[in-house]
Amino acid sequence: MIPAQIFRLIHTNSLLWQATNKSLLAKLRKKTGYTFTNCKKALELHENDMDKAEKWLKEQAQQYGWTQAAKLQGRNTSQGLITVTVDGNHAALAEINCETDFVARNKKFHNLAEAVISAVLNHAKSQDVQNKVQRTIFHADSLKDLLAADGKPLNDHSALTIGSVGENIIVRRALAISVQSDVTLFGCTHPAPMNPIPISFGKYGALVAIRCQKNDNMLGTQLCQHIIGMDPQKIGNPRVDEPHNNTDEEQCMIYQEFLLDPSLSVQQLLTEAHAEIVDFARFEIGEELDEQSPLKSAQTCG
Repeated sequence: MIPAQIFRLIHTNSLLWQATNKSLLAKLRKKTGYTFTNCKKALELHENDMDKAEKWLKEQAQQYGWTQAAKLQGRNTSQGLITVTVDGNHAALAEINCETDFVARNKKFHNLAEAVISAVLNHAKSQDVQNKVQRTIFHADSLKDLLAADGKPLNDHSALTIGSVGENIIVRRALAISVQSDVTLFGCTHPAPMNPIPISFGKYGALVAIRCQKNDNMLGTQLCQHIIGMDPQKIGNPRVDEPHNNTDEEQCMIYQEFLLDPSLSVQQLLTEAHAEIVDFARFEIGEELDEQSPLKSAQTCG
């Protein structure tokens, strides 16, 4: 028979061991977001070493994500997000697609969108600005190997998210714009996001580069809204382009009726504000792309 003192000691140590295990398990679950069963298995395999357990979980998740990505490849991805960010003289615009609107609202999908847009913006910041406006266009293939903030390629982040949400995901395209000091960048998405710039999400997104006598945030935001709503194909040059005889079919931005005040043309608005549009871009979820010209070319106003 075990003496009472020794029995109490064994029982107490057992309770302490269980409490320690539960504490580690809770910390690992909170830190990684993985299931109770997976976290428990990770700790058991690595003798309660938190760092090793976390590393193992991430490796397993990545492997599972790649397996899921291969299985789901080819499934239709007509939903998703347009994401926009502006940081001083640099800005980025990206489209990330998924299968359903439900996943497009998922936090993990939003995290992927943030990783993508941040990687594109960081690339823009790393480049020397040689021109008044410098564009870098990214197609799906060129985005795969672009590195996120943690040093991993976006392809790995995409696979992890696929494994988490169970839907096919495509990082479809992106655009980075950098400007020199006398040009100001603005961006917005629609519908209006709950979280404003620096990173915002929507079904539509726009960027505009403006040269203006004073920094007019309202003008920049309103022009972005106009670009989203009116879908101009180019800025237009009054010395070269003639206005269309049907205002509803006008494709030059300067000759379009201003979305927020149809009594003005965009050209009149710019004249009153002593401003000039230097460049712009517009993304819409799922829009058809011309393979030869995947992003609308913008023309500088005269």
